[in-house]
This record gives sequence, C-alpha cells and structure tokens, in this order.
Amino acid sequence: MVLSTKSFLLIAALAPIAVLGETVLGVTVFSRHGDRTSKHYKGYTLTNLGFQQNYQTGAYYRSIYLEAGAGKQILGISEDQYVPNQIWASAPDQMVLLNTATAFLQGLYPPIGSNENVGVQELNNGTDYTAPLNGYQYVVLHGEDENSPDIIWIKGDENCPAATKDQKSYSQSTQFKDTFAATRQFYGDLYPLMKDVYDYKPENMTYQNAYDIFDLINVASIHNKSFSVEPQKLDQLRALADRSEFGQNYNVSAPDNRSIGGKTLASAILNQLNQTVTGKGKLKFSLLAGSYDTFLSFFGLSDLTKANTDFYGLPVYASTMAFEIFTKDNVTSFPSSTDNLHVRFLFRNGSDDGTPLSQFPLFGQAREGMSWTIFVKEMQKRSINTVSSWCTMCGSTEDFCVAALKGDSASPASAGSSSSSGISNAVAGVIGALVTLGIVAICGLTIFLIRRKRAQKVATTEEAGYTSSISKKNSL
Repeated sequence: MVLSTKSFLLIAALAPIAVLGETVLGVTVFSRHGDRTSKHYKGYTLTNLGFQQNYQTGAYYRSIYLEAGAGKQILGISEDQYVPNQIWASAPDQMVLLNTATAFLQGLYPPIGSNENVGVQELNNGTDYTAPLNGYQYVVLHGEDENSPDIIWIKGDENCPAATKDQKSYSQSTQFKDTFAATRQFYGDLYPLMKDVYDYKPENMTYQNAYDIFDLINVASIHNKSFSVEPQKLDQLRALADRSEFGQNYNVSAPDNRSIGGKTLASAILNQLNQTVTGKGKLKFSLLAGSYDTFLSFFGLSDLTKANTDFYGLPVYASTMAFEIFTKDNVTSFPSSTDNLHVRFLFRNGSDDGTPLSQFPLFGQAREGMSWTIFVKEMQKRSINTVSSWCTMCGSTEDFCVAALKGDSASPASAGSSSSSGISNAVAGVIGALVTLGIVAICGLTIFLIRRKRAQKVATTEEAGYTSSISKKNSL
C-alpha cells in the first residue's frame, strides 16, 4: 500500500489527537509482521530490521495508549509494569508471527530496569533482585496451534477448502485474464532478475505469480547489495501484487468464501472488545498478529476501500489496525451503560517515524466513530461466530471439526480462569436492546506460552488455464 501525496496529507490530518472530554477504555490491535526473508524459500524468518519494526510499532502504541500523560491513555492501564489480566496477546504457532507479537510486546512493555517501585523484589535477607536482561518483562503470548480450533480466528482462510477454491477462481475473472495478457511482456523482461531463483523459468514470469515475484525482488532490493531494480519497476510490481492479492481475498462483484479470513478476524476483534465491555474494563489491550491476506479481506468486508482506495493495496511491513472503545465523557470508572460506549477504527501503514495512526470510517459510518451497538451489529453481519459455522462453510475435515459439528464444542472455556480474556472465551452478555452476542463455540482451549513446533503447510496454486511450477506459500 503506497500512499499518494494527497492520501498522506489527508491521513496525517486524521492522526489520533486526544479529544477533550473523551476517555479511551480499551484497544484491540491486529499487526502484520516486519521485514522478513522471502517466503519463497522454506524457513523464512524476520530479519533484524523486521524485529526492530515490530518493536518500534509496540513502542509507538505504548506512547499513544500507555505512557503517563499520553492524551489517549487507556483508563486504569498499568503504565510500566505488565499486569497479566490487562493484556491479551495471540499469534498463530508460526515462527514469523510469534516473533512479530513478541517484538511488539517488547516495545509495549520494555524492561523496567532497577525501578524500585516495580522492578525490584527484596528477599527476607535484604537481597534485591531484578528480572534478567535488565528487568525484562515476560508478557504471555498465546500461540495458537494449527490443529486447534482457536487458529481460525486469526488465520481463518488456511486449511479451508472453500476459501482455497474461491481464491483460485480469481484466475477465471475478467480482471485476471486482462491483466495476465497485458503484463506478459513486462514480466518476461524481468526474467534476468529472477534467473538465479532455482525453480523459476521464463514461463513462470507471469501475473499468476505476481506476489511471489514482487516478494523475491523486493526482499533482494532491501538486502542484496549486488541486486538492482529500477524503482518504477518495483512500484509496478507492487501495484500488480496489490491487485492480485486483493482479488484473491475479496470478491467485489459477488462476495464469496475468499473473505473467510476477514470474517473470522471480525469475530475475534469483536470478542476481544466485548471482553473489555463485559469485564468493565478489566481487559485493556489485546494484540493479534496475522497476515496481509487477512488485512485485505477485512478491508473489503468493512467497506474501507470506499473510504480510501489505498485499502486495495497490501499493507506494508509492521502495519497495524486498531479498534478503540471510548466514551465521550471524561470518566474515572467504566461506564455503567453500553449506551455511552463508542468505537473507532484506526490504521497505521508501517512503522516509519512520522507515520500516523489514522482514523477511517467503517461500514460507511461517521468518521468520529460509531456507537457500540451499531458496531456490534455491523461486525456480526460480517463475522463467522462459531467453530461449527466455520467448519460447515469451509467444508473442512480438520480433526476439531468432527467434534464441533457433533456439538461437542458448545461449552465455552471457563470465564473465571486467570487467562479468561482470550479469543476462545464466550462472548457474554446482552449488548443494548438490539443485539445479543452468540457464544463462540470452542473445542478445547489450551493456554500456553510461546511454542515453535510446526512448519506451515504449503498449498499449490496450479489453476485452470495458467500452469505454473511455483508453489504458493501461506500469506505472510
């Protein structure tokens, strides 16, 4: 997503500014990873630059929502010391995304050093201790295993046959066929830049591999000193990758299963915000780490493309979208009525200094935010709310679907546990007079610290009429 000068100036004008009398009550953030090695090759990882980008993003959110004196400081949040029941963080059990969330959290709650108020523990014998690494704070990160039903809330398009089928159908669209034909020469002329990629042949240089070609060349342009590509060609590659990936993740003319990832994310976001509402502000900040395809799907579902055409494009590394719950009053305790609650959407395209966290209207609503009741209603229209619904819609044969479709997942995880802020927990309570939130069906909740076990499954992208020997990797 490359912003025009006009768009940048507009966005800068919409950067978050504390409104006199408002109080922010909670925030949920969805983040993309930072710079990484090319996903064309197995074992791709965040680079040091990528770690820094996600760390800086976490530090940026800290400056907006946590620090003392911040104009939008979340009501009652612990400024310096991590308090487990205030923070929820989750990522798929995939190295790049786990590391993305870890780096963000390091920026959100950095080491507290020898701060005597929060960082030092004194033993009976008078000895003082701080945590290792200058008071490093071990923020709990919930890694969602690919065999767990909880994975669908962040990566709902993976292991979903219906989504894969409809994503592949993009190759039969008029847009794909026209672009494929119009860009044959352009891609063909770039083969000298790709000839050292072991599995690329001249016939692979087509629009069908738009993202993979862009990814390989973009990564090389950042990290390979001997590699050179003209800036205008890289921009064109990015624009073509934008078009291809948006087309595969949202069907503008006839919404279908391409956008399942966005629908499950909508449910996850709504659930996290509702935890804040039903818990009267106990949960204050939620972080979810995911993939660019989920961003694109949500952009389409929420009508953000109507607010700004830049949302047709890929979010750059370490981009984030945030959802604020706020009240228009200056309060010292959580409002007793949901009638006083409002929600606004904000987006930050990358992590560069000076890049604003900018407000945009969702669902065609007013820019200054919408009521909680309307937000719930609109999000539910665009959500998949239960595991069994996802299994049915996807036609999935995952093991957890067997239990879910038999009704074994009807009981939610205990909301009384110390880690009850998670995506899996019941969406509780009646929200206003118009909306009742359904209970999220879950098949077993396992809360655990970071685990790095499984490599991602690779799906092929051979599509009718456009053969290719290149395998499509999961969208990161």
